[in-house]
Amino acid sequence: MNPFLQDFAAFMEQQPFSIIRLSEVQGDGEIETWNMQEANACQDTYSVAKTYVMTGIGLLWDRGLISLDERLVDILRDEISPETKKKMDPRWDLVTVEMALTHRLGLPGGFLDIDCCNVEEFGEDYLAYTLTYPLDYTPGTQAKYSDGAFYLLARAAAARTGMPLDRYLWPELFYPLGYREMAWSTCPHGHPVGGSGLYVGSADMVKLGMIYRDGGLYRGRRILSEAWTRLAVEREFALDWDPEHRVYFKGGMYGQKLIVAPEQDRVVACQAYGGNSDVVMRFVRDYRG
Repeated sequence: MNPFLQDFAAFMEQQPFSIIRLSEVQGDGEIETWNMQEANACQDTYSVAKTYVMTGIGLLWDRGLISLDERLVDILRDEISPETKKKMDPRWDLVTVEMALTHRLGLPGGFLDIDCCNVEEFGEDYLAYTLTYPLDYTPGTQAKYSDGAFYLLARAAAARTGMPLDRYLWPELFYPLGYREMAWSTCPHGHPVGGSGLYVGSADMVKLGMIYRDGGLYRGRRILSEAWTRLAVEREFALDWDPEHRVYFKGGMYGQKLIVAPEQDRVVACQAYGGNSDVVMRFVRDYRG
């Protein structure tokens, strides 16, 4: 176990909570994992899944298949039934891809949360349910965090590629990064729910963080453009900066965290069930080993 993980293990012994595991890499070193408790190799990453959806949008953006100022209704035109179109708020015409990436598309906070809601209330057609749900505000005027935004982005990606987002990401992301396995909860029509429900291992989470740390490269192989990774970090597309602006990260329910610490050339992924991921983030940010 490397010195960072040894120090982290000692730190965790003093905490009033536990985690499942933590994986870490510095520079071009090997990814190492410390297990605090035995558990399945893949865990639900909850909202960290949004960073994978954002990455899928980035892959399409790099290829000229989608733009940030495109309207979602235009991208999804062939997926929206005439009945749904009649019931839609006309303000949906304002919603762009970037508004969805930044949770400014008009939906109420917490919308389409499969982890907290009875999914039967969404019906069999999540797209129709989302597009006909009463908008909470005029798109672009506020930001309210919801899983619904990233379900729509997953559907937009599918509309442009002709396949569900998880299938598209296998040859474009998961296989090139050497993911051991992946599973993603889907809607009844077979599309990933986007904002949650992605099961991967912590070591594989680290690999995604390395792409953003290294300007779109994974161990020298180009996955994303440097331009997209810079946009995603600067505009906080499914990534957030800490108050000191020293690390950026994406958190998920019950203590999941993907953390990039540029000052240290380090990426850390934490999986938990009840862990305090902000405490973990601060440990990583302030580490001086």
